[in-house]
Amino acid sequence: MPDPALTLYGTALSGHAHRVVLLLRMLDLPYRFVDTPRDARATPAFRALNPLGQIPVLQDGERVLADSNAILVYLARRYDAAGTWLPTDPLGAARVQRFLSLAAGEVAFGPATARAVTLWGYPGDADAARAIATRLLRFPEDHLATQDFLAADTPTIADLACYGYVARAPEGRIPLEPYPAVRAWLARIEALDGFVPLPRTEPPAA
Repeated sequence: MPDPALTLYGTALSGHAHRVVLLLRMLDLPYRFVDTPRDARATPAFRALNPLGQIPVLQDGERVLADSNAILVYLARRYDAAGTWLPTDPLGAARVQRFLSLAAGEVAFGPATARAVTLWGYPGDADAARAIATRLLRFPEDHLATQDFLAADTPTIADLACYGYVARAPEGRIPLEPYPAVRAWLARIEALDGFVPLPRTEPPAA
């Protein structure tokens, strides 16, 4: 069997890489995963792929793409013939983009940062990140009270972009019990064909 054309550089615990893994699996695309820890990202070989030294990076033949949300857009446009993961109509595309921006903003600075600081001692203010997360989670809680998915009647890349760090918010000591609609949405994502979980990591004792 020939090597798959798609290669994804990331780490198993990265929510940014995980969202790409989910779409690859849900599109039933064969791919090779290359574990790329922090020291590997400083090498000239990796910096040739992404000068910023960040994961994930996707290679598709001669094409090289960085930034998880950009990769999601690329995969959806290139490989989703049905157009369900990224709507083509202006309003549908705009609704998806709203949540991609949320994933790159409040999700990254809220639950993702709180998790990284709590679990691995990354630089940052965990209390400030938890405050951002608390403000953030109120929005999808209200939004999901009347619909099953974030941007459309069916799952889109908006859901995959936001899923991982929200699902693992408790690892940054952000409880999800106050958000039943969010928890129901997480369960719907987890029930999709091809879903694999972002590995859990227990936070250190407070």
